[in-house]
Amino acid sequence: MKTLVIYDSQYGNTEQIAKAIGGAITGEVKVAKVGEINTAELGSYDLVIIGSPTQGGRHTTAMKAFLDNLPADALKDKSVACFDTRLKTVFVKLFGWAANRIADVLRDKESNLVEPGEGFFVKSTKGPLADGELERAAAWAKGLAAGKK
Repeated sequence: MKTLVIYDSQYGNTEQIAKAIGGAITGEVKVAKVGEINTAELGSYDLVIIGSPTQGGRHTTAMKAFLDNLPADALKDKSVACFDTRLKTVFVKLFGWAANRIADVLRDKESNLVEPGEGFFVKSTKGPLADGELERAAAWAKGLAAGKK
């Protein structure tokens, strides 16, 4: 199985989660920042996982640009999943999370969203990650990969 993990990160927290996800999946895995991806290469992957920090209830500007410019059929019939990093606050709950918005875009692009978006928690806006989140990300990734086989 070939897996691609695409992420954006502002303070390094989402990057850490992306690397934990990539490290937990067996087979050929590429972990890359959103600006490093050529959409033409997406067709060669079996599973694509996309993640972003939550900023104002949304994904980052760079991730939005990537998703907006993604050809409509680039992920058609591909297994995809998404994640974000987020704070545990009521304020954020009012606006939503990046993973939910990424999932909406992926559904619109006719991809096979294998499960709803997953959130990983940070202690404050700049981090660090909450205790146990790297381990939880790895376990989540293993579950995704097991379901894809």
